[in-house]
Amino acid sequence: MISGLEVKFAGGAPVLSNGHVIEGYASLFGLTDQGGDAVLPGAFRASLARLAAGGERVRMLWQHDPAQPIGVWDEIREDDKGLWVKGRLLPEVAQAREAAALIGAGAIDGLSIGYRTIRAERDGKGRRALAEVELWEVSLVTFPMLVQARVGRKDAQELHDIARLLDAATEALRA
Repeated sequence: MISGLEVKFAGGAPVLSNGHVIEGYASLFGLTDQGGDAVLPGAFRASLARLAAGGERVRMLWQHDPAQPIGVWDEIREDDKGLWVKGRLLPEVAQAREAAALIGAGAIDGLSIGYRTIRAERDGKGRRALAEVELWEVSLVTFPMLVQARVGRKDAQELHDIARLLDAATEALRA
């Protein structure tokens, strides 16, 4: 969701006004991503606590590129559904203006997490259940590894329930 976003064009380049806030779920618990990983509830808790204690922030990047920060995450929290994020695209950053234009046009809406695995278990089918991760960054991306991780997803519980049913049906068909 982009709230209060106005994109204007000055000399062919988009210019953001104030109030360019984005929010959504960067990760949803229990859903298997395209790489075979599923994040468990509580997996981010220790990492978020360490970052807060050290006065550090999770970075907002463009397409996981550490050379392209595009904004700041003002709120990041675990809830019963997953990792919810809310932040601001910085109008002073050219790539942020481009990202805002792409989000506003519906051309991009993916969120993706960058992390290091601390604790995980494999299930014998090549999948991992991530019990603890060190969260580094949350990126705006074209194609998220977890397809349900999107900007502006207010219907996360319904999507989560549907995705769980699809995962269960897929497992039943494989058995």
